[in-house]
Amino acid sequence: MKNKVLALLFLAVLSSSFSVYAQTEPEDIAMATDEYQDSFYESLKQKGIENYDKAIVSLEKCIKLKPNDAVAYFELGKNYLALKEFQNAQNAFEKATQLDPKNKWFWLGIYDVSYETKNYPLAIETIQKIIVFDEEYKDDLISLYMITNQYDKALATINEMNDKYGKSSDREIYKQQILSQGKYQNAEIDNLIAQIKKDPKEESNYVNLIFLYSKNNEGDKALEVAKQLAKEIPNSEWGQVSLFKTYLDANQADKAIKSMNVILASSKIDSKIKHRTLNEFLIYVNKNPQYATELEKAIAYFDNDPNVDVAKEIGKFYHNKGQFENAVKYYEKDLNSNSDTDRETNLLLLEAYTQTKQFEPMAKRAMMLIEVYPSQPQFYYYAGLGNNQIKQFKNAKTVLEMGLDYVVDDATLEANFNIQLGEAYNGLGDAKKKEEYFLKANELLKKKK
Repeated sequence: MKNKVLALLFLAVLSSSFSVYAQTEPEDIAMATDEYQDSFYESLKQKGIENYDKAIVSLEKCIKLKPNDAVAYFELGKNYLALKEFQNAQNAFEKATQLDPKNKWFWLGIYDVSYETKNYPLAIETIQKIIVFDEEYKDDLISLYMITNQYDKALATINEMNDKYGKSSDREIYKQQILSQGKYQNAEIDNLIAQIKKDPKEESNYVNLIFLYSKNNEGDKALEVAKQLAKEIPNSEWGQVSLFKTYLDANQADKAIKSMNVILASSKIDSKIKHRTLNEFLIYVNKNPQYATELEKAIAYFDNDPNVDVAKEIGKFYHNKGQFENAVKYYEKDLNSNSDTDRETNLLLLEAYTQTKQFEPMAKRAMMLIEVYPSQPQFYYYAGLGNNQIKQFKNAKTVLEMGLDYVVDDATLEANFNIQLGEAYNGLGDAKKKEEYFLKANELLKKKK
């Protein structure tokens, strides 16, 4: 913002002093004495080679000759500003505006000083006077409102400028900054609803409204806006959000899948909407397993999603429904695609292996995890359980005895260790040790009750 004003201010009058003269007092210029002209042009020459002190001396001669010459005061202000003598510069610019209040360049001089000195109230007051001559300076006003945390006024002015001149990248950045604070979102929602009524073919207003509703967890409202968008702009990618739900509810699976793939592939659609779409399709596939292959394809869209391990979440979905075969498949997919040693996912997978009686991969994975997490007793337990089930009793005994030392304040886990140790000794033919560990397990379980 500041650079734009400086460029306009210095170029406009530095290189076009004649035009400024013409705007202000052309008759005075015509009648100016040789002495005045000589002094004025000497000031321009000295300013051009950055001899600002000498330029000021020449301009003071001009003012003595013509005390009511606004241009001389304006030039004087510019030279004081270059020397960072801000109060002198402001006084000179103010005198210029008093003599010629309709010249926006003179007001820009005051604005320049106020901005340099961070006198933002004066900057706002001054730019509001400049807007009378040139409304596009409201962009500078928006910047000043942002600097002074006057977000209500900034948002209102942004919407006004967008409506009149179209959106700009700077305004959109400011708007996002304002809307990150929830209290301003209701005002923006009202604005977007009004904009949609005014121009129902402008897609961005629907998209921004959907985003705000989604951010506020108002999914039903977001869907209603998407439906309206699909009706007004049928080819919109965002419109597919509505069509997907409509097709799914009507059990038109092929059409729903087509819409889903457009949504998931879109670079425009918010990730929350994508996750919701996938979740709705997952629920549908749970009742219609013939579309499981399409679910697999859909998950691939999220392989590089930094926010959510989609395969893991689908694994949990099937896990909670007791569909452990499916849970295993998605836990393994997640571990292959992401971190093979993620603790939570591995614990869920080992539990699912237990439910599906996949003891060999359980033992193998648990032994690998012991190397990564040497103090986590759960992995020793699953390694022992798996080895017992595949009749590797010696391995089970060794790993269970090692892991038991890490069990702290968990009576249930300790009892399970003792049960598996009893099974290991039973497999090794030591009936006495078997009974010893089974008795310990019973005592622990009684204490827990």
